[in-house]
Amino acid sequence: MPCRASVNATNKLIESLPSVERKPLLKECELVCLTFHQILYEPNTTLHSIYFPLVGLISLMVKIENHSPVGVALIGNEGMLGATSVLGVNASPTQGTVQCEGTALRMPSATFRRLLLTSPHLQRKSNLLLYVLSAQSARSAGCAHFHSIEQRLACWFLMAHDRTGNDSLQLTHDFLAGTLGVRRSGITIAAGKLQRKKLISYVRGEIKILDRKNLQAESCDCYAQMALEYARLSVSN
Repeated sequence: MPCRASVNATNKLIESLPSVERKPLLKECELVCLTFHQILYEPNTTLHSIYFPLVGLISLMVKIENHSPVGVALIGNEGMLGATSVLGVNASPTQGTVQCEGTALRMPSATFRRLLLTSPHLQRKSNLLLYVLSAQSARSAGCAHFHSIEQRLACWFLMAHDRTGNDSLQLTHDFLAGTLGVRRSGITIAAGKLQRKKLISYVRGEIKILDRKNLQAESCDCYAQMALEYARLSVSN
């Protein structure tokens, strides 16, 4: 079936650009579907495309030999996948995996690099996104070491909610376990605690955010710090 964009679905990074930069960029994009668990690129392989999510969620995963990939950053409609192209590096150290299905605008990475030469606002926004993703990856490493699974899971739910704007997230315990780098039983116990507190509900792979305010109270302070970093994207000119 052909992929269709949701009504009012936009990419905030693209929408923040002045018309003189936004229109040429949009002309080079095509609408594509993002399917659950779809791998958009592998680490250390050539990046052929740049993705600007409209709806859905993409996770940056680190692959360690003999272990399942671990999530270190999330990308939604605030940013793009393939930001390392800004540095002239046509590869990434992470795996790009779709965690919540949706749609995205896709363009060839070579075209993106060409547009950067005449698009100062796009260059500035892309550089800022690289910083934010780097900050999130660093924070994720510390969070995994010092905070409980319950705190990390609450943090992840909040970040996913911010980037999708959707109270309902289609996720399995197995996939969440891989994302956080923990056993499935750990996710089951942590999600159960959040559900008994009536902060979320979980039925057959569907997570619903019921009480965002108190869910944030259950999260570690990493969420607030990462939210501040992402706020830079919306306030920067």
